[in-house]
Amino acid sequence: MRKKIVAGNWKMNMNLEEGKTLVEGVLEGLPALSENKQVVLAPPFIHLASIGEQLTGKHHIHLGAQNCSYEGSGAYTGEISASMVKSTGAEYVILGHSERREYFKEDHAMLVKKINLVLENKMQVIFCCGEPLEIRDADTQNAYVQEQISAELFHLDATQLKNVVIAYEPIWAIGTGRTASAQQAQDMHAHIRSVIAAKYGQDAANDMTILYGGSCKPSNAAELFGCPDVDGGLIGGASLKAEEFLGIVNAM
Repeated sequence: MRKKIVAGNWKMNMNLEEGKTLVEGVLEGLPALSENKQVVLAPPFIHLASIGEQLTGKHHIHLGAQNCSYEGSGAYTGEISASMVKSTGAEYVILGHSERREYFKEDHAMLVKKINLVLENKMQVIFCCGEPLEIRDADTQNAYVQEQISAELFHLDATQLKNVVIAYEPIWAIGTGRTASAQQAQDMHAHIRSVIAAKYGQDAANDMTILYGGSCKPSNAAELFGCPDVDGGLIGGASLKAEEFLGIVNAM
């Protein structure tokens, strides 16, 4: 049975005290989860060690980072290496997020290097992929997402792939006033699973956890998570309030 995950990406929000208070609220309300279900919290880099201490010994809730450098170490002022992230107790790293691709021009080659470093440091990758508005309007989203996956993941062998979670982001439905339906989410998740199956076999595809990274909230989480190929969510804004985030976790 593949893992079900709800991951909270705080992005550039929350000072340290606010973050600790949020974690306290999440821990207080966290439901009992079955063995294959996990919660991941991804605070800003500067909070990782402190939040990691709060999560120590807590079952089914894990620490994640929002990014890491494409270099292992060296004279890269302001950058954070995968080994530094690992030393805080983080188990997951989000890579390829649409905001990183758009604002910081992260390309295929850079993301391959980042993915390799995260895996070398024995952490798991939450790999983001998804299409912008013009691609969706041209109805070429399947080929676009397939290209991201093949260019950035297909150098991995089947064993390495087991440490990758895919998160689909319908960029066209974020902040545009347009909404992605549960059926549209299911269709893309099924396509992603077929892409994995074609390269690695059906067993690997069946084991792949695929998260939905659209505007998931307590009111639509149950419908989304009820889709056969949607295995949870990568949550942005709704992860900044304990009650909302827990509502999504409960839907899992």
